[in-house]
Amino acid sequence: MTTMTDAPFSDGQTAAVRQGGQFLRQAPLVAILALQTICAIYLIRDMVASVFGIYYEPLAWEYTEYLDIGAAVGLIAGIGLGGRMLALSLRAGREAQEKLARAKSAFMDLIDQRFTDWALSPAERDVALFSIKGMSVAEIAALRGTSEGTIKAQAAAVYRKAGVGNRHQLLSLFIEDLFDPAAVPTAARPSCGA
Repeated sequence: MTTMTDAPFSDGQTAAVRQGGQFLRQAPLVAILALQTICAIYLIRDMVASVFGIYYEPLAWEYTEYLDIGAAVGLIAGIGLGGRMLALSLRAGREAQEKLARAKSAFMDLIDQRFTDWALSPAERDVALFSIKGMSVAEIAALRGTSEGTIKAQAAAVYRKAGVGNRHQLLSLFIEDLFDPAAVPTAARPSCGA
């Protein structure tokens, strides 16, 4: 474990290093934005001047060529930056989808492990899973093709085996495990129900 004396930077220094790194990553973006702003002003100056009747001395052709080249470079840089930002956004979206898929898989593994620990029957597993999903007793009965009384009895058996009193407490067991699975071992959980 890293102690305060082992750390290369204090918290303030670490934050400053992070901010410096962010500035270095954002500096090219700011530079391209500034270049594009100058290019836009240059490209629309003649139109604005003619609309408002402003006359100015034209620049020498050499300077005009340099400004045209600069405007073209700014536009091309904007296209490149837009493409890069699109690629980064698509990659971030893919990574988020992959993380979500892993989280779903981990949650389902957790549910399966708890159901096994509690020795739930297949019918009780279905009722427990539908309860966790937030379905009502009537909805579960309709899906399973059985009476609401049967579902209530199976739900009561699930709550008893899980050591909880209702569906909200059942769901909270899984939420606790997601936040810190080692903090509350199964055997140490307080019994909330009958």
